[in-house]
Amino acid sequence: MPPNNLKLVEKIIKLKEKRNAIILAHNYQRDEVQEIADFTGDSLELSRTASEIKCDVIVFAGVNFMAESASILNPDKTVLLTEKNAGCPMADMIHVDTPRIERKSFPGFKNPPPFIFPAYYTLRDIQAKYPDAPVVSYVNTTADIKAESFICCTSANIIKVIESLPDEIIISVPDRNLSAWAQKHTKKKIISWDGFCHVHERVTVDDISRARKEHPKALIMAHPECRLDVLEMADCVTSTSGMLRYAKSSSEKEFVVGTEIGLMYRLRKENPDKTFYPLRKDMICPNMKMTTLQSVYRALSENTFVVKVPEYIRIPAQKALDRMLEVS
Repeated sequence: MPPNNLKLVEKIIKLKEKRNAIILAHNYQRDEVQEIADFTGDSLELSRTASEIKCDVIVFAGVNFMAESASILNPDKTVLLTEKNAGCPMADMIHVDTPRIERKSFPGFKNPPPFIFPAYYTLRDIQAKYPDAPVVSYVNTTADIKAESFICCTSANIIKVIESLPDEIIISVPDRNLSAWAQKHTKKKIISWDGFCHVHERVTVDDISRARKEHPKALIMAHPECRLDVLEMADCVTSTSGMLRYAKSSSEKEFVVGTEIGLMYRLRKENPDKTFYPLRKDMICPNMKMTTLQSVYRALSENTFVVKVPEYIRIPAQKALDRMLEVS
């Protein structure tokens, strides 16, 4: 680590102790940010960890909906987002009332099936058409969407969550790829939103074929935010936390990683005797990479940027999360 970074790390540690703070870093953060974090993991995993740790301040190195989740589950703690403009394009593709974006088609998906609601509608529109269908929202959504949902899910437990509901028709938002993966594993009818993660959406079956040729001994892991045809070609379809467990428990020595390249840091650190290759070198989320060591220092020293979910949103949003935790 460069000398300047070492000095900055020392300052961060002192400030952290002074403010009784913990630093949470998502698996997609820069290597040096993950290195100074007290805990690394996926968004819900980190928020749950924060609720179990005695601290006054939570510094969240991630994107806005993650800091919101931390605020929902930790209403009495100060939650700081390291970069104010670190958002999630997929989370912003769905809206309760007024559309935040207006896009009538997405690349590679010109004619969506009738059960997929385009992202220029609102959640209220889809609820009006299917008034008896519960809304299952991915944790990768904003707090107001969670508040409108019956239950939340993660990429790891969406199938289990859907199967736990007595209803035969389910509204699943916002990721069409995650919904398609769930639909493949349930007999229930899933009404999906037309959202996607641009990092995972860009992966194609040609990328899988190329990886097979370049790394014939490697197992291919893919995140369920990838397209269904890609997932059907992978050796393992799982969340980021699932990939970490899968790589560690496997006797194989080579793996192709089909998710944001930030996960490579933990995979290599926790498995020094194994080799990991990115499925695509451009699987990079610019929003996740906004946070630097300077961002973390600024958050602690200047108390920026405070994320506080108002009670009228927080309470119903927590109920949706709690229902999910009861299933898990």
